[in-house]
Amino acid sequence: MSNRVVFSCRNVHVSVEGKEIVKGVDLEIRAGEKHALMGPNGSGKSTLAAALMGHPAYEIQGEIFLNGREITELSPDERARRGMFLGFQYPVAVPGVSVANFLRAAISARRGEEIPVRELRQKLAEAFKALDIPKSFMGRYLNDGFSGGEKKRLEILQMMLLEPVFALLDETDSGLDIDALKLVSEGINTVAGERMGLLLVTHYQRILNYVHPDHVHVFMKGRVVRSGGPELAHELEERGYDWLEPEAEAVATGGGA
Repeated sequence: MSNRVVFSCRNVHVSVEGKEIVKGVDLEIRAGEKHALMGPNGSGKSTLAAALMGHPAYEIQGEIFLNGREITELSPDERARRGMFLGFQYPVAVPGVSVANFLRAAISARRGEEIPVRELRQKLAEAFKALDIPKSFMGRYLNDGFSGGEKKRLEILQMMLLEPVFALLDETDSGLDIDALKLVSEGINTVAGERMGLLLVTHYQRILNYVHPDHVHVFMKGRVVRSGGPELAHELEERGYDWLEPEAEAVATGGGA
């Protein structure tokens, strides 16, 4: 496993319409590492994910780095071109745009030049085969009429083709039944490699039965209140989040984790 830091953020605060939601977050993710960010609903996890990707509706303070270069002021599309990937909790449908055309445009934007048709066909064929996705997807409109599992598998396909240096998956397990969860998890494990860092945002431990994290961070009241290894996710599954409330309060009032 490489020791190279592919993503980090320092003292990140995020406000929405004047209300502070994220209250000072520090993360460091190295190539080949899988991190899980776990927390109850309403803790600010998805706000943090969107802000790290550059959502224009959020006011951000702090510093965000990708591959050692600061990206705090960059737009979402420029972050994506530089190798950052965000998997959405609820991917939107884009009627009229085929999956094949969308993928061609996305890969070309990531490269900074048009991908040759022959190379595109080969890459698509290899990726669809690796993730066991029917080739018929290519002719369908993006996420239009897709099931929850199909939408999430298509996002993992995008991740494979775009080859990001850092991927942030926001509640990828949301809305998936157990069979779809297994398929999506297999896809994540197939794509995640030694050169990519991964941050998986979730409030359930169940996806971590299939995608095994190296590090687990507990996010409550807009802050990381505890970090540990995979065993921390199992403890959360057994005990919930209430037992960490005093710790979250201590962090919120400056008492430390």
